[in-house]
Amino acid sequence: MTYKLAENHEELPPFPHLAIGVMGSAGGEVNDEIRQTVYRLGREIGKRGYVLVTGVAPGLPHDSVLGAKSEGGLVIGISPALNLKEHVQRYKSPTRGYDLIVYTGSGLMGREIENIRSCDVVIIAGGRSGTLGEFAIAYDEAKLIGVLTGTGGIADHIDELLGVMNKETGATIVSDPHPVHLIDRLERAYRENILPKHEALMEGHDPDGALEGNRPPE
Repeated sequence: MTYKLAENHEELPPFPHLAIGVMGSAGGEVNDEIRQTVYRLGREIGKRGYVLVTGVAPGLPHDSVLGAKSEGGLVIGISPALNLKEHVQRYKSPTRGYDLIVYTGSGLMGREIENIRSCDVVIIAGGRSGTLGEFAIAYDEAKLIGVLTGTGGIADHIDELLGVMNKETGATIVSDPHPVHLIDRLERAYRENILPKHEALMEGHDPDGALEGNRPPE
C-alpha cells in the first residue's frame, strides 16, 4: 500500500533524523556563561533540524532544550519516572519545551541506557556522577561522543578518564570549546563513520517494515 503525501512534503527519509543527546550537570554551581554556551549548543542543534534528546533533567540539559526550541527544534526527553505524576512530584523534572517525554520507570540510573541508546551522537557538557555514568555507557557502546570543553565537571576531565580506563571500544571522541564548531566536527564524523553504515543497512530493507507473517524466520 502506498500513501500520497501532501504536496508540500518532501519524500520521507528511510530512517530517523540525526538524534543528538546532551548530557550534563543537572545541579551544582554552574555560571551563567557556561549556561549560555550550552543554550547556544541547543540552538545550533535545533537550527540544523536535528532531534535533541536529554534525560529531562534541569540545569545544563534543560538549557540546551530551551536553545533548541528557540529555533523550532524537536526535543525528546527520556524520563526516569513511570508517568507524568511521578515525573513532576517525585523527580521534580522539567516539562517545558519537550515535544515528547518517554516514561521509562527505570529511575535516574536505569534510564541512562535508554537515554544513550536513543542517540546517534552524545554530547557531554559539564557533568557530575550521573553524566559520568552516561559517558561510560556511550564509550562502552562505541558511540560518537562530543565533549564541550570549558564547561567544567566531567567534560574537562575526559582525557584523564580515558587514560585511567585504558580501554579501546571503537568510540569516537570529538572535543571543542565552541558549540558551533563542535557540531560542525560531529557532523563530519557522523557523515564519515556512521551514515554509510546506516545507508548500508537500508539496502534491501523495506523502510515501512514487514508484516509479521511475511518476516523471515529468526
